Amino acid sequence: MAQPIRAFLALVHVLGAIWWFGGMMFAYFCLRPAAAESLDPPERLTLWTAAFDRFLRYTSIAVVLLVFSGFTLLVETGWRNAPTGWLVMTGLGLLMTLVYGQVYLVLFPRLRDQSRLSAWPAAAIELNKIRRFVGINLLLAAGAVVAAVMARH
Repeated sequence: MAQPIRAFLALVHVLGAIWWFGGMMFAYFCLRPAAAESLDPPERLTLWTAAFDRFLRYTSIAVVLLVFSGFTLLVETGWRNAPTGWLVMTGLGLLMTLVYGQVYLVLFPRLRDQSRLSAWPAAAIELNKIRRFVGINLLLAAGAVVAAVMARH
């Protein structure tokens, strides 16, 4: 593979990771506490439903680009020639993708449906499940970043 293509794929990979990881960091450590401090449950759940609707849609693009670029670079390099950090990053990234799929395809639709029905206690339960999954993905993402950095040194 030509070097400009490899560089482009690496750029796509890093930008996708920044989008996903940064978005989770913002949601978990900034939006969540601010919404809890300043909004009553119906408004807070309505905000989260609207925010996740946008974030998850755009993050789906980032996830697809991450998986595509990562596997393209890994296959081109060769599994046997890849640094151990890349293999660890791949495993963690696949786990993150599964967690993301659970949030996007199962938990978020439940949150959205419960919010539309103004079933606030049920919506809060779904939001709390999403919060836990985002926390898991934040830990996995941090591990993937460490693996990527360690692969460089």
